Order: sequence, then C-alpha cells, then structure tokens
Amino acid sequence: MIPHLGNLADLMRNASRIRELMEKASEEAARLRVEGTAAGGAVTATATGRLELASIRIDPKLLADGDRELLEDLIVAAVNQALSKAREATAQSLGAGLNLPPEFGNLLRPGS
Repeated sequence: MIPHLGNLADLMRNASRIRELMEKASEEAARLRVEGTAAGGAVTATATGRLELASIRIDPKLLADGDRELLEDLIVAAVNQALSKAREATAQSLGAGLNLPPEFGNLLRPGS
C-alpha cells in the first residue's frame, strides 16, 4: 500500500478548505516583507512573499566611492538574499497552513 494514501484522500475531500488556505497564504505573501543585506547593511533589498523586489536602499557613501562594479555586486547579493528569505518564509507559511505530512514538504521548497 502507498504510504499516506489516506492523507491524499483527506486532501481531496478538503479541496475547498485548501483553496481558502491558499488564497489566505497568497494575501499574507503580499504583505510579507523580508530584507537581504550586503556589506554589513550598506545595501539593503526588501522583497515580498510574492518574490517581488519592493525596495533597495544604498548607503550614500557607496555612491560617493564611484566603484560601479562593487555596487552592482552588492545589489545582486542583497537581492538574492532577500528573495531566498522570501521563498523560505512563504514555503514555511504554506506548509504550516496546509498541515501536510513531511513527505509533501518538499513540494513547497524551491527546486523540488
């Protein structure tokens, strides 16, 4: 017998509840804000749970230095960190709301 087949049947029976939970999670994702930083906070990127970049803050000292390549690298690092945090927070939120068995947890992880 397939493990957790009963859990799959429960998921199917509760499809409307799951849809409601997913809609709620989507709304929460829109409100979620996480930050990624680089160079000790000299560059800060803010992303939403929908994996959209909301803002970038750059310390004016970095702009005055005139090192364009360094600034570009720091922006990329901060944005990637923010998006990674947003993915993880969203996956945790979805997993907690759906009460999935551990075997289903990887479905919510990036790259699964």
